[in-house]
Amino acid sequence: MLASPDTTPASPVPPEDISAAELRDLLAAQQRAFLAEGPPSAEVRRNRIDRLTAALLEHADELTAALSADFGNRPEANSLSSDVLGSMGDVTLVRTELESWMADVEIPAAADKGLPTFVQSRPKGVVGIVGPWNFPVSLVFQPAIEAFAAGNRVMIKFSEVPSRTAEVFARAVAGRFSPDEAVVVRGGTETSVAFSELPFDHLFFTGSPSVGRHVAAAAGRNLTPVTLELGGKNPVVVGHDADVRVAAERVSAARMMNGGQLCLCPDYVFVPREKVEEFVGAYRTAMSRYFPAFRENPDVVTLVDDRNFARVDGLVEDARSKGAEIITLVPEDELTSLPDAASRRMPPTLVLGVTDEMAIAHEEVFGPVISVLPYDTVHDAVEYVTARPHPLAAYWYGEDTADFREFVHRTTSGGLTRNDMALHYGIEGAPFGGVGQSGSGAYHGKVGFDTFSHQRTITQSLLPVGVAPSSMPPYTDERLAQLRGAVAQNLADVRKRLGESD
Repeated sequence: MLASPDTTPASPVPPEDISAAELRDLLAAQQRAFLAEGPPSAEVRRNRIDRLTAALLEHADELTAALSADFGNRPEANSLSSDVLGSMGDVTLVRTELESWMADVEIPAAADKGLPTFVQSRPKGVVGIVGPWNFPVSLVFQPAIEAFAAGNRVMIKFSEVPSRTAEVFARAVAGRFSPDEAVVVRGGTETSVAFSELPFDHLFFTGSPSVGRHVAAAAGRNLTPVTLELGGKNPVVVGHDADVRVAAERVSAARMMNGGQLCLCPDYVFVPREKVEEFVGAYRTAMSRYFPAFRENPDVVTLVDDRNFARVDGLVEDARSKGAEIITLVPEDELTSLPDAASRRMPPTLVLGVTDEMAIAHEEVFGPVISVLPYDTVHDAVEYVTARPHPLAAYWYGEDTADFREFVHRTTSGGLTRNDMALHYGIEGAPFGGVGQSGSGAYHGKVGFDTFSHQRTITQSLLPVGVAPSSMPPYTDERLAQLRGAVAQNLADVRKRLGESD
């Protein structure tokens, strides 16, 4: 019998200072329950998806209030659109396509050889999900939905930075799930380390590359497969043919999303050398429209904590001390009061004259600051981008020209969008993930279902002889001649493809 909102008893919320032993007990309980149940039906999977969705939506007001308190200031509209409603399209897609994804896939060519074969998608078991602080709800909710769709049970380690939000979300999930189905744990670094060291059947991590290395190492000791969703310095190229005003308007808005605390934000922008001044002016105009005042504006997202504020402010000051031009884009009467450490309000900032000696040239900003770099040819921009670790996203503004095609062909990134911000992230059913330092593995839709599934091949034999007996001695001269003939034929075929003469 499926649990319903009226019959699901509220479970106790794990304590914030949960021990490593208690974490192991939670995992063991989920593993036992998974083995007892076996792969769940589509009906059960949908029920779990719906319960998790209900837990999110019915606590929307509490979550948005907690998010604002945790950030210092985060507008309700921002939190509703991103952390509460951002994954609803994926919920609909998963629910609609679930049976087709679960269905066995036959291999027709094998059947023709008397070996009927199909591939079965089986749940892996218990999935661990470690979430970030910048979008702390949506970036654990979406992978959990896809892990449920694949038939798994879920343990979530919520970021300790937004502690109020963590408490609300943990309570929301406990109100809809028994801990052997889904559970949210909180806690600081010690808890995070102990969580990563658990022998999950799959571990999913969203966060920084530096922490991702430790997570991957801990998982590796258990041979636990890992999906890493990391970040990086995302480049933008404004093409020579682009409308500079439109590009500046969209890049500035993208840089200010969530106060710049978004792994898909543009980090630096290449602008044709002769159009840099025009771009800066258009960026300033757009910013004054978005934020006619900044110091007391309730629509501003502040930096999440003192540590991130000090880090971003330090990047700007390091660049200034090494000769960069710093342009602060706030009303003149606010210039002397910003940035403000007490309220963690970091103003929108342009950095010009960036050199490799500056930390901002190498470190992901994660704040409302963007570097503007002049370029002459697309080759200049491509060489700069390809000399650095692969970013999570890349952006181009302009027409579908030969320059754009060269940029696409020569660079590698998790995804790419032309003429807008992060569209590749929001296309339902399209895979999302990083590459190299920006991550490994992918999720969203069917790809997420596959990430949390094991593809098991099942073959039956209708042949009159067995494979193993047919390979046993005695090895006759006739059999050896057949094998040598096969080697010669394969060699002739490959030489022909290479255009080589016999």
